Amino acid sequence: MQNPSSPQGKVRAHVFISGTVQGVGYRYYTVNQANKLGISGWVRNLPDNRVEAVFEGTETQVKAMIQWCYQGSPASVVKQVVIDYEQPEEIEGFDIKR
Repeated sequence: MQNPSSPQGKVRAHVFISGTVQGVGYRYYTVNQANKLGISGWVRNLPDNRVEAVFEGTETQVKAMIQWCYQGSPASVVKQVVIDYEQPEEIEGFDIKR
């Protein structure tokens, strides 16, 4: 699917990460990395042991964040990253959702 972008040139990626990604600090490292890159959005654990995240920023920022997801936190073992591009919602800041 093509990346829909807002008039401001922002893109939004809705990402699902599988593997050993819960109980290993994945969400906290995601927040740190998103803040370093200037990404807006959120991250949360899912009941099926995946991590779900939304990243909004420039195409370059979002691509860098997605690339980071394949590595994750030092203790994580990422098996799969699934990405859906959506219309940006102009989210402010980056949070952990519970």
